[in-house]
Amino acid sequence: MSRPKVLSRERKVSLLAEELKGSEIINLAAEINGKIDAGEKIYNFTIGDFNPEIFPIPGKLKKLVQEAYDSNQTNYPAANGLIELREAVSKFIKQEQGLDYSPDDFLISGGARPLIYAAYQAILDPEQDALFPVPSWNNNHYTTLTRGKPIAVQTKSGDFFMPTAKDLKKHLKSAGIVALCSPLNPTGTVFSEKKLKEICTLIIAENKRRQGKEKPVYLIYDQIYWQLCHGKIVHYDPVNLVPEMRDYTIYIDGMSKAFAATGIRVGWAFGPSVILSKMKSILGHVGAWAPRPEQVAVAKFLSEPNDAKSFLGEFKQELHNRLDGFYKLFKALKAEGFPVDVIAPKAAIYLTVKIDLVGMKRLDGVKIESVREGTQFLLDEAGIALVPFSAFGSSSNSKWYRLSVGTARMKDIKESGHRLREAFKRLEN
Repeated sequence: MSRPKVLSRERKVSLLAEELKGSEIINLAAEINGKIDAGEKIYNFTIGDFNPEIFPIPGKLKKLVQEAYDSNQTNYPAANGLIELREAVSKFIKQEQGLDYSPDDFLISGGARPLIYAAYQAILDPEQDALFPVPSWNNNHYTTLTRGKPIAVQTKSGDFFMPTAKDLKKHLKSAGIVALCSPLNPTGTVFSEKKLKEICTLIIAENKRRQGKEKPVYLIYDQIYWQLCHGKIVHYDPVNLVPEMRDYTIYIDGMSKAFAATGIRVGWAFGPSVILSKMKSILGHVGAWAPRPEQVAVAKFLSEPNDAKSFLGEFKQELHNRLDGFYKLFKALKAEGFPVDVIAPKAAIYLTVKIDLVGMKRLDGVKIESVREGTQFLLDEAGIALVPFSAFGSSSNSKWYRLSVGTARMKDIKESGHRLREAFKRLEN
């Protein structure tokens, strides 16, 4: 009998648990919260969430949730979501996006995260390639959870950090999924019609090659921010651009971002029944359904589209005012000769900014040697907390950051500018 392989150290958990990393953003938040608890004034622009004191959920939705609890709507919901909610979402998506999917093609869950996890599990085989661009949110972790193989494609600032068909093409033959997000977290940028159509055409061609020989490659299309496009920016989606993509596209969507309702935990996926039915089974075993009272409330809220439109009009304007304000601030800082750059805001709650402090010296003569040290300098010396793109899979050398306005007040813009200027003045080349 052969002896078992001796590990270099005693292992106490599964290989999956060993490989899975914690959230980089949560790790950063621990230090930020420590400073705040110690009494420091920190402008925390790291959070992909909303301060409900600044951005409360729609009043009508809040009332409907309370009414659902008052009427004792507290037992188990259907595994794929209440039929009245699936009907309301189906109608809402058809009216607002022009996508015609039956209520049976929808799956409701406790936010978008379980749906992405279920899509990965329903599609990806162990050791099969998961193809996704970076920076992007959490695709590396979902790949680990599925025991797949991550293929992370680095994107470029010149493309607004959105992947192109050329970026993806050489990896597509071995991929089980392509995971895309538009508007993109962390950048707040979007696909152009041309570039998304080129990617969809590429996927269709690959699936024609595979026909009868191997399972298709599927597109997971996270559009959770699609209703938060600013100005004249248009949200494009795969099936409207290339109808043949209907058999291969799983849409991920929900209430959390468009209605500042991250704690309401109502998300939905829709797409081909062969995948959605398996996702339903996976989440049924996990028990990841949205709470029944919230489902009842959202069904009624979305059934009155004027309520949603009324909220979105004001909400989007407030977000745009903050994004545009920070954009103008960083443009001014750049014009003043400070080592920053910025991409014009397009969607979501994020601004993409560049702060290049590597190689600069503090007044005490200590040189900033890395982006990590530069991020620490911003936190310690300016009281400004941002998330570096390395937290979203980009190179540790990337000088680009995500700035979230979900917890920002308009007055924070001017004060942040003052703090950044004063901190930059304490550096020299």
